[in-house]
Amino acid sequence: MKKFGSMLNGARHALKLSKTVAMGAAAAAAFTLSHGAFAADAKIPVVAAENFYGDVVQQLGGDRVDVTSILSNPDQDPHLFEASPKTARALQHASLVVYNGADYDPWMAKLLAASKGSNRATIVAAELTGKKSGDNPHLWYDPATMPKVARAVSAALVAADPAHKSAYDANLAKFLDSLKPIDAKVADLHGRYAGVPVTATEPVFGYMSDAVGLSMRNLRFQLATMNDTEASAADIAAFERDLREKRVRVLIYNSQATEALTKRMLKLAQQSKVPTMSVTETEPAGKTYQTWMLTQLDALGTALAAGGANAAASAAKGKTQ
Repeated sequence: MKKFGSMLNGARHALKLSKTVAMGAAAAAAFTLSHGAFAADAKIPVVAAENFYGDVVQQLGGDRVDVTSILSNPDQDPHLFEASPKTARALQHASLVVYNGADYDPWMAKLLAASKGSNRATIVAAELTGKKSGDNPHLWYDPATMPKVARAVSAALVAADPAHKSAYDANLAKFLDSLKPIDAKVADLHGRYAGVPVTATEPVFGYMSDAVGLSMRNLRFQLATMNDTEASAADIAAFERDLREKRVRVLIYNSQATEALTKRMLKLAQQSKVPTMSVTETEPAGKTYQTWMLTQLDALGTALAAGGANAAASAAKGKTQ
């Protein structure tokens, strides 16, 4: 299980990632690829630790990049991933590497350290967003993250392949424009549901729920789940009370996690008729990053509306009794 710093007990210091590249220095780092290193028909080999970053690289690089995404199965718990020799070989030949950081994928730092001789540029989302070990590592759910990652990747591609700068610039502009519907949906939900109480089994969707302005409950329970520690009896009781008494409009859960306590809370929410919404940590097949985010925001809107209807019905019933 990934380690997410506990607000109560302090952050558990995991592997400290080596300093790689911040957004303002992305282009400079990318120069290690060397200008003109790629022939007209050659593709830039790229490795992304997570498939949503790989998807963004593919959108930005088009047919000029050959992208390998390591975590790409939405049916697999990414917490249980173990690097293989195949992963190490892919990194050995990569000219550009993109990964999350903030202790979400610490195996990347180990693999990169084992192949220091490679001439590659490395972009870490956590470095671009000022996040570190102990912070919520699900950075891709923050609407502010992908524009920064995209600009850094585009700069690296231009530095590696300056002959196609105009194409990369055009792809970047198109990508940034394609994020506007996500921002619009977030703003719409914020306008209708800011301050509405919700809960979650893990803080996977945390940055997005913050952007929408939702009032997130049971954070200690979520942090215990993320830290792979036992939630206290009091925190479990509080979570269950929120569901039984419908103190929350929606339960958000990670469909890629299979912990018994997660299943227990999901079953209780269903029994209590509290709407649920599933999120994933890996981009589903057949979707782009943009459609993935929009699909989940639509699901959130549907769940919040249903929760609001339930609350109104309960209030009306109470007045008649």
